Amino acid sequence: MKTVNILLSGVGGQGVILASKILSEAALLQGLDIKQSEVHGMSQRGGSVVSHVRIGDVVHSPLVAEGGCDLLVGFEPLEALRFAHWVRRDGALIYSTDRINPSTVSAGFAQYPADLVERLAGYPCAKIPVPAGDLAEKAGNRRSANVVLVGTLANRLQFPADVWQKALTASVPAKLLDLNREAFRLGREVGG
Repeated sequence: MKTVNILLSGVGGQGVILASKILSEAALLQGLDIKQSEVHGMSQRGGSVVSHVRIGDVVHSPLVAEGGCDLLVGFEPLEALRFAHWVRRDGALIYSTDRINPSTVSAGFAQYPADLVERLAGYPCAKIPVPAGDLAEKAGNRRSANVVLVGTLANRLQFPADVWQKALTASVPAKLLDLNREAFRLGREVGG
């Protein structure tokens, strides 16, 4: 398998790390090499959380190079915009349409960009907007929006369905497994 470079970007508390874990587990179950690196920043205070995930037959470095990202998953539109320039022309940008105001906006020191969708449209990669929060709520809990996004991302990877189910089983608590399986299924229906 050619190395696939994936970047997951969100805000602390959105489940970026769990999403990376599910993705990594699926790749391992496929017998692939995987390297992962995370940047937590001020995640406990609503700051950015970024996870680099590289999957392939042989992967030497955990970091995705700027401009070399095949798949960007933005857990929040502004976080998607922050890293959109990293995505290759033939790559894809999957992003949640659910807005979370950064602390600077909440405190009144900055404004959330009104033209964010237009700015995202200016990038040459494919764009897949996902109403992740609404789909997660439909699955049973809005907090599973991260797994909805993993479901949408799964459409871009050639892993069998049973691999994803095993990855979910290995990554989420048993009491939340059915909820997350439904969130994943609903995410797969987007952009498939």
